[in-house]
Amino acid sequence: MDILGIFSAFGLSASAGLNAYIPLLVVALLARFTNLMKLQQPWDALASWWIIGLLVVLSLIEFFADKVPAVNHINDIIQSFIRPTAGAIVFAASANVLTEVSPILSLACGLLVAGSVHAVKSAMIRPAVTATTAGVGNVPVSVLEDVVSTIVSVLSVLVPILVVVFLIILIAWIISNRQKRKSYQH
Repeated sequence: MDILGIFSAFGLSASAGLNAYIPLLVVALLARFTNLMKLQQPWDALASWWIIGLLVVLSLIEFFADKVPAVNHINDIIQSFIRPTAGAIVFAASANVLTEVSPILSLACGLLVAGSVHAVKSAMIRPAVTATTAGVGNVPVSVLEDVVSTIVSVLSVLVPILVVVFLIILIAWIISNRQKRKSYQH
């Protein structure tokens, strides 16, 4: 079992929680044009021209839908089903080095990781941004989410250990902020 493959799969599925199509497109392009990703059946279909074209179109639709006020909220509702599914697919596709792990477990892990990231984004972060900026901050935050999703997707394949370092820093930051809030409340 390749531990870096696990880190890569977790990073890609977390990225899908921010933007469903970017990590799928990164995996598809890397599998099509490099030796960095060798997808096994049935996941090798991701590298077909038809799927790559479809992912480009869907990426553009999600990119623009997430930048339009009111439409972005509808998009988040729709994406509540798509992002976890994309996370499950990208986890299972990228975890093909984990031959000892059940495909069902890979799908479940990807679903839970992407679903959790999406839930935090759509239920906590985006409403807070909307409330504190009267919606003005939504477009810059959406662009930042797309940039982070792209960077995390690429780094998850190229340097998967950075995903672990990033997650440790993020978890420490979240715990630190929660403790600060609790101490301010008392």
